[in-house]
Amino acid sequence: MHAQSTSRISLPSHSVQPSLPTAFDPTPLQPVSFFPSGSEIYAQGEKAGAFYQVEFGAVRIYRLLADGRRQISAFHLAGETFGFEADTTHHFFAEAINATGVRVFRFATGADISGQLLPLALKGLTRAQEHLLVLGRQNAIERVAAFLVDMAERQGGLRQVEL
Repeated sequence: MHAQSTSRISLPSHSVQPSLPTAFDPTPLQPVSFFPSGSEIYAQGEKAGAFYQVEFGAVRIYRLLADGRRQISAFHLAGETFGFEADTTHHFFAEAINATGVRVFRFATGADISGQLLPLALKGLTRAQEHLLVLGRQNAIERVAAFLVDMAERQGGLRQVEL
């Protein structure tokens, strides 16, 4: 486990704007929580009940295996959401890869958000299906190439990707 250290900062007006539905309680808009490189955002087994949006930086989602290895499930970049769970607990760890700002969106009391959650769930399902195809049908070099192409596309078609 990592010691968690967070602080709140205000971002300039040109930062990534939240794009989550209004059923999440953004008013007043929550400040961005800052997570230094390697710090834990949430742990497997902790209570869930919010979505997280990366404002800047990057987040890795992973699980610790019984033999001590870490299995990475996903990477999330600026503008992307994570923390979507099917029940009330987190099934993975979330950790800042580098200096990262995250905005938390909590569910508004009594709100029916099922319609707003469907697009997020389907996007996550599509990404997981594509990931399984890469893992199941490509050799190691092809998987690395697919990862780099995906990262470049998710960062606006960059010609260079910061790893």
